[in-house]
Amino acid sequence: MLLVVRHLTHMRYPEGAAGLALRLKLFPQSFEGQRVIDWHVTVDGDEIARTVVDGYGERAAQWLAQGHRDELEIVAHGRVETEDQAGIVKGLRRAPPPAVFLRETALTAPDDTIAGLAEGLDPGSDTLSGLHALSERVRAALPYRSGITDSKTSAAEALAGGGGVCQDHAHVFIAAARAAGVPARYVAGYLLASEEAHQQFESHAWAEAFVGDLGWVGFDVANGVSPTDHYVRLCTGLDAGDAAPVRGIVTGGGPGTVSADVRIARGEGDIEAIQQQQQQ
Repeated sequence: MLLVVRHLTHMRYPEGAAGLALRLKLFPQSFEGQRVIDWHVTVDGDEIARTVVDGYGERAAQWLAQGHRDELEIVAHGRVETEDQAGIVKGLRRAPPPAVFLRETALTAPDDTIAGLAEGLDPGSDTLSGLHALSERVRAALPYRSGITDSKTSAAEALAGGGGVCQDHAHVFIAAARAAGVPARYVAGYLLASEEAHQQFESHAWAEAFVGDLGWVGFDVANGVSPTDHYVRLCTGLDAGDAAPVRGIVTGGGPGTVSADVRIARGEGDIEAIQQQQQQ
């Protein structure tokens, strides 16, 4: 499937910002089941030309600016060809050892309830079936409810609160898998949820867990499926903060606001049409 994506991030600083330092993880990789045909990232219209390969084997960029700014616009857009691989991720150019993703973070620290969800999951025996069962248990325990969690809500807090969004589903799944000794990581990306052109979404999130000879396998707990050709895998990390596509430090001025608008279309699509919709 050919997918066209345009991801707009708008940062506003009503009192002005004296300096900005951004880390951008907005560069999807090609691997089996995902081929990046063309991709561009711009900041206020200037294309990012230099990138580095981070510790996860993924492209990232740093963007620095000094001087007063009231707002900033970051755009990532391009075409990606996808193929359904039943959630299996193979062919990545570089990858750290799976054990890196056993590391606990503040957002993925397990409590007794999360550990209970992991009961029966054995990294040495029928791990794939156990992970699918875990995904179902997490989805049942954490109904989809928007507006009751935020970027700082931990897996344990979301579960205790009785609901959450895709970020929370991924965090709880990751925390439970790691508690059972199965490496798991957070994935940020995009999802074409319907066949209608120019669908509007925020960035989607799911998890990947390491399964013996299969390698990394994706689990979209929020939707109860493994990623298909409707998904574009953008970047990974230990948790949502680590995998954030846009993250940075602002000096001077007061607090700011960040808004995101993602448009995704099937087929050749029309980047200009998507751009016009985002400007309305």
